Amino acid sequence: MNVDLLQYVLNAEGFRTLRAEDGAVARRLSLSEAPDLILLDVVMPGESGFETCAALKSDPRTADIPIIFLSALDDVKSKVRGLKAGGVDFVSKPVHGEEVLARVRVHLRIRENNRSMMREQQARLEQLRDAQRAILVQPEDCPAANFGVFFEPLEEAGGDFYDVVSLGGELFGYFVADVSGHGSRAAFLTAAVKALLRQYSSPVFSPEDAMRGVDAVMRQMLSDEQYLTASYARLNRASGRLTVVGAGHPPLIVIRAAGKAELVEMDGDPLGSFGALTLQSRKLHVGPGDRFYMFSDGLIEAIPGSGRREGVSRLVEACVAYRKAPLRSSVEAIVATVRSGEETVADDLLLLGVEV
Repeated sequence: MNVDLLQYVLNAEGFRTLRAEDGAVARRLSLSEAPDLILLDVVMPGESGFETCAALKSDPRTADIPIIFLSALDDVKSKVRGLKAGGVDFVSKPVHGEEVLARVRVHLRIRENNRSMMREQQARLEQLRDAQRAILVQPEDCPAANFGVFFEPLEEAGGDFYDVVSLGGELFGYFVADVSGHGSRAAFLTAAVKALLRQYSSPVFSPEDAMRGVDAVMRQMLSDEQYLTASYARLNRASGRLTVVGAGHPPLIVIRAAGKAELVEMDGDPLGSFGALTLQSRKLHVGPGDRFYMFSDGLIEAIPGSGRREGVSRLVEACVAYRKAPLRSSVEAIVATVRSGEETVADDLLLLGVEV
């Protein structure tokens, strides 16, 4: 009788309703029909309304549907239990049509307002994502640099960042960084890093000069909890000289044309963290057919059931396995191999590959 009354009142006001006689049916309908709001009794056949609510809230597909409890249990303890289970309101029986209508309208308006705010926020993040991607150099923008890249931010805008710059003649700079955190603030900082890096895009400045310049400004911009790890590789394609500077970043991987792998480890300080910055630089010779890879730690941490060292080892194996594949496609293949079917990602993914 209560269900008939509710349907009559709501349908008369233009609402479309679905009915379920127990919690299990209600959950199935919620998955298939995605209702905007649920009116849920507490005492039902089988599972209680509290149990049904908890099950709906534990499923991400139905978790955001507002639930109004209807019950003759009007004591404070029952109401508190319903709200703790995830309900947004509690209507005591016997129900009154005007009261139910008023509460339904209020919570539908609240939900629509929340949806509007989420749409606006999503639009802003998409604009930020597009702006961030617009400043990222693509291989076709600088073919002489001969690089391939895979970049997948965790959110719409990521804290990982890379840049490739021509320094004149056969000299090129490759930069990979990871700003702690995600979202809009981290994305804005990556844009600042790119602008700073471009100021040092000249043979006049060494890779150490560029790192120290970025550090000096980042110390003024970053909050106490934030920092920036980075790796900067400068390649002279005419002489085959590769200079690498690290600032708390994962190692650079070198894959020789014959298949031998080398890790270039550097124990420098993260940028923006310390008043006196300690950097470590490595110089090595590379020849035709050699490749080197720069990456962020999200890639090695994406490997299920492994630590950081195991993650690096698996990444090196994948780089060796695809050393003869075309560079651009090999970068994507390496990431796919490393992830090996892992569906969840906890951080931005970035891999930059360069061929001499």
